Amino acid sequence: MRRTLLVGLVVMLLTLLLAPLAQAATLLSYGSTGSEVVTVQTELAQLGYDVGTVDGIFGSKTLAAVKSFQSTHNLVADGIVGPLTSQTLTKALRDKNTQGIISTAQSLTGVPYLWGGATPSGFDCSGYTQFVFGKNGITLLRSSTQQYTMGTPIDFVNLLPGDLVFFNFIQGQTISHVGIYLGNNQFISATTSKGVTTYSFSPYWTNAYVGARRVY
Repeated sequence: MRRTLLVGLVVMLLTLLLAPLAQAATLLSYGSTGSEVVTVQTELAQLGYDVGTVDGIFGSKTLAAVKSFQSTHNLVADGIVGPLTSQTLTKALRDKNTQGIISTAQSLTGVPYLWGGATPSGFDCSGYTQFVFGKNGITLLRSSTQQYTMGTPIDFVNLLPGDLVFFNFIQGQTISHVGIYLGNNQFISATTSKGVTTYSFSPYWTNAYVGARRVY
C-alpha cells in the first residue's frame, strides 16, 4: 500500500515538474526557426499581416506581425506565440476562410443544375462545393463520396458555418449529395430541382442526413 502511494506521489511530482517544460517547448519567439515558424508566418500573411519573407525565421518583421495580431485580438502583445495566441490565430484564419466560402457560395445562388458541371455555367452538388472551396484556396476531391473522406468528422450539434454536410437518397450508396452549412440550421447546395439554393434542415433533409466534415 505504501509502495503504491509512493509511486503515485512520484508520478504526480514528475507531472507537475515536466508540464511547464512541455508548455515552454511549444513557445515560439524572436530567434526561433523551423517549420512551426513557417506555419505561423503563413497564417499571419493570409490574415494580411506583413511578416516579410516566409522563411521559417522568427525575425523582426514576424515579431512585429505577432504583436500586431495579439493587440488586435486583445491578447498580451509580448510577441510570443504560445498556446493562446496559436489558438486565436487558428480561429481567426478559420473565420476569414468561412467568410470567403459563405460569400462565394451565396453569390452563386440560382446557377442551374448540370450533371457533371463544375463551373458557374452549371453545377452538380460536388462540382459546386469543389468550385466554392477552390475559389478560397481549399482543394476538394471531385465526388461527394470522395469529399466525405476528407477532413474531420463533425457531430450535427457541433456544426459550424463552412462545414460540408452530406446526405444519401439512393439505396445501396453511402453518399449521394453534399452541401455547405451556413448556420442557423440552413445549408446551401446544388440540387437537380432548383440549382444552387439555400435549404433548411426539414424532415426531408434530416431523414437523408449522413454526416458532416470540416476540411479547414
